[in-house]
Amino acid sequence: MYRKLRPDSTIATIERLKHRIEERFPGSGLSRVCSELCAVANASRSRAEWIARPNYTLRVIVGLVVACGMLGLGYSISVMEISLRKIDAGELVQISDAAMNDVVLIGAAILFLVTAEIRIKRSRALVALHELRSIAHVIDMHQLTKDPSRLQRDVILTPSSPKSEMSAYELTRYLNYCSEMLSLTGKVAALYAQSLRDTVVLSAVNEVESLTTGLSRKIWQKIVILHRLDPD
Repeated sequence: MYRKLRPDSTIATIERLKHRIEERFPGSGLSRVCSELCAVANASRSRAEWIARPNYTLRVIVGLVVACGMLGLGYSISVMEISLRKIDAGELVQISDAAMNDVVLIGAAILFLVTAEIRIKRSRALVALHELRSIAHVIDMHQLTKDPSRLQRDVILTPSSPKSEMSAYELTRYLNYCSEMLSLTGKVAALYAQSLRDTVVLSAVNEVESLTTGLSRKIWQKIVILHRLDPD
């Protein structure tokens, strides 16, 4: 029961986080990003379910194509008139070489057809994972200018310095929300890993999780600084 991520629970967690951000920072860009993450999570649930389902239509078509190809090959061999007595060693080598090339090409064609389903699903999963990777960078952009050092009394700001009207507590909550969003982005990516056991997809999911973990680590460094500046 607790060995797989449940898409519904993941989406519900993102929706709760969206409401929390809207209540704490109404009309903020971060709340809109969380709304976008929620929409992507809902789309990911449908995509992951589609990826997990066997595509029987494609499998039947591939099976028919392979069967027709093998029947055609068998018929071609059956109508060939080859007499081993009239073939010398050189011609036998040439025929064997041509036959081996045909076998390799036919095998490659069959492999291409048989793996068509997983390649289609892999392509769709990679597109979705790229979308999640982009959202992670968008979240990072929102926390980029939230510098705890600006809360110090002796800080000197320039005209181009980002404006910050948040208190230490509000800034801590803001950064916590960013960290939670990054963590949930990695969890949405993990839905594709449990729907499709493909090494390319697994590698892409690991990249997204490594990215979100690394970005979250930077955020927590800021939170630690905030706690030192304002222990209360």
